[in-house]
Amino acid sequence: MTITEQIDKINRQLTQKGFKLTKQREATLMVLLENEKDHLSAEEVFMLVKGRYPDIGLATVYRTLELLSELHVVQKMNFGDGVARFDLREDHTHMHHHLICSECGSVKEIKEDWLLELEQRLEREFGFTVTDHRLDFTGYFNKCGNKECKRTRKAVS
Repeated sequence: MTITEQIDKINRQLTQKGFKLTKQREATLMVLLENEKDHLSAEEVFMLVKGRYPDIGLATVYRTLELLSELHVVQKMNFGDGVARFDLREDHTHMHHHLICSECGSVKEIKEDWLLELEQRLEREFGFTVTDHRLDFTGYFNKCGNKECKRTRKAVS
């Protein structure tokens, strides 16, 4: 799906909930879509949006991110570093999973839903319908792609 198609889809979601896709909201969404794999913090989103729209305020970006989170367009996440990060939800039914390096904090995504079988079992055995889940694995990459990672530097030394 192209960025334009994703913006249109999110615009329909906003409209259904009684919200408009303002220029500020669209700018915030564009930054999130263009940096989808980076798991940006609110401050990082703000700095990127401000580069395009110098008049935008930090509070506007925060409000936009909170609204998008409430509407399940983005997921607010914390990878153990104390910073709230924002991750776009692709199909708005289930999240993807993450591999998080304990040494440098780099994050890789797993796009497949590995928990579908477990969800079906929970429904069958407990009458519980899962509407969402999140699965994060914490550990170390054998070869970390982050140049700042101490573990990688030790392996190279």
